Amino acid sequence: MNTVNLDADLELAEAAARTAGRVIMGYYQEEYDVREKGKGNPVTTADLEADKVLKAALLGQRPGDGWLSEETADSPDRLSCRRVWIVDPIDGTKEFIRGIPQFAISIGLAVDGRIAVGVIYNPARDELFAAVRGGGVTLNGEPVRVSGEGDLARAQILASRSEVARGEFERFSEGHEITPIGSIAYKLALVAAGQADLTFTLTPKNEWDFAAGALLVTEAGGRVLVLGDHPQTFNRANPKVAGVVATNGHLYDPVLELIGAE
Repeated sequence: MNTVNLDADLELAEAAARTAGRVIMGYYQEEYDVREKGKGNPVTTADLEADKVLKAALLGQRPGDGWLSEETADSPDRLSCRRVWIVDPIDGTKEFIRGIPQFAISIGLAVDGRIAVGVIYNPARDELFAAVRGGGVTLNGEPVRVSGEGDLARAQILASRSEVARGEFERFSEGHEITPIGSIAYKLALVAAGQADLTFTLTPKNEWDFAAGALLVTEAGGRVLVLGDHPQTFNRANPKVAGVVATNGHLYDPVLELIGAE
């Protein structure tokens, strides 16, 4: 794989994320349309406009690549592509709607099923987390790494705000510090940057939720496990997974024991 080309892909993804971020912030705490795609799954004008911007920016420069996005009708054509952009224009739409600055643009580039480039951008906080495979992770251009915490009892565990509200973390709360944060992509980025020690979800997710974040965590020295009968590869015909665990590496085995995963 040509690292030079991946560096160019990373620059392209970073620029696309910032452009989409400006579009999103033009709607943030302003008037826009909201509709429900399904129960508890809203989509806004900002999601759709950001999706258009990202697709135009990325495929405009890489017209032969495939596309998998939460806000674009899926096509089996992507399955025949070696390179596929896996995108969530706004991960954390509920937080965006509520004016909570815990949402992010997530852009991953899968090459032959492995994530090679990952960018997560929180435009409300102007935090851009970026990684290219084999190149480590940066936050706004500065290198970052996972934390060194090895004691689960002292670990800061990030959890979905919605999942906490539904009581899904009650069985894990005793003796553990659990912090509700919107957007799984943003949570993964925070773990990669050493601002938290681990995060996990036992609720089904899609590749666009965590593809970029999985690369960030592993490139920063952590470990990620996609739950269920999953080959740990991307751009699958069915992008849904059973759950995701991401840790600083030191807490990988302890958290798997905590949640009863193998």
